[in-house]
Amino acid sequence: MTKKKELSPELKAECDAAKALFMSKKNSLGITQASLAAAADISSAAVAMYLNGTNPLNAKFASVLSRQLGVPVEKFSKRLAKEINGLTSAPEMAVGFGGSAAEIVRNMLAHQGKGLTEDARRRLLAVAEADDDGALEIDYYRPGAVGDEVWIAHYDVRAAMGGGQIPHDYPEMFQDVRVSPQHLREMGVEFKEHFHLKMVTGWGQSMAPTIKHRDPLLVDVSVREFAGDGIYMFSWEGHLYIKRLQWLGDEQINMLSDNPRHPPLTIRAEDTYIQARVLLVWNAHLL
Repeated sequence: MTKKKELSPELKAECDAAKALFMSKKNSLGITQASLAAAADISSAAVAMYLNGTNPLNAKFASVLSRQLGVPVEKFSKRLAKEINGLTSAPEMAVGFGGSAAEIVRNMLAHQGKGLTEDARRRLLAVAEADDDGALEIDYYRPGAVGDEVWIAHYDVRAAMGGGQIPHDYPEMFQDVRVSPQHLREMGVEFKEHFHLKMVTGWGQSMAPTIKHRDPLLVDVSVREFAGDGIYMFSWEGHLYIKRLQWLGDEQINMLSDNPRHPPLTIRAEDTYIQARVLLVWNAHLL
């Protein structure tokens, strides 16, 4: 496992300042890491990694934190305040200053989209054009139905079945998978909406023989809380895992491996950030 590079003193100081403001105002404003995560459309684990100085602050999170705390971005990051001011002062780069969402995306693709596939370009632009009509979807990889078949995004997220993987802030996509939701349900896979289904990759041996190293996994990203004993993808202590979780009571969870060589571990529920529930190993092993 590669150790995550520590932030520079300047970036760490920004995180410390943001955390100090959050801690000083959270009780009076009734803000929690979970509510902050919801406002920023990220996980609670990602919020913790910003505030604890594991990941550097970015403009999006800084803007949300500023609004939630009622303080200017300059209070914790002059660097990001300058960056945000630069973005909002450019008429061609902001919807509120003369440009549509589609125009913004076209501009972005022209300058920064050289590494994207044509399909990714098409989907990004389609979402932006939908936004101009007031129909923007939060997940721009939401697959569309083709008959009874839908596309499920396969993300480059390696969730460790062992020592843990440091999660990416912005996962890339592998090749999508085309499946039939009706067929999945006939196999016993339970889910509400097919656009909540994603593919990730298991990494390691601790869940063998149920999940083997590099097995593709079908997960439901709408499950963000413990919903009964089962296999989950979750963050704990800044790392991403795929393990069985079993509720012990008194805010304690048992983290279990199917490989008997890996002993169980008791962890606290408040330190565990569930990202998804694993529904199916893509080798016909129903979970």
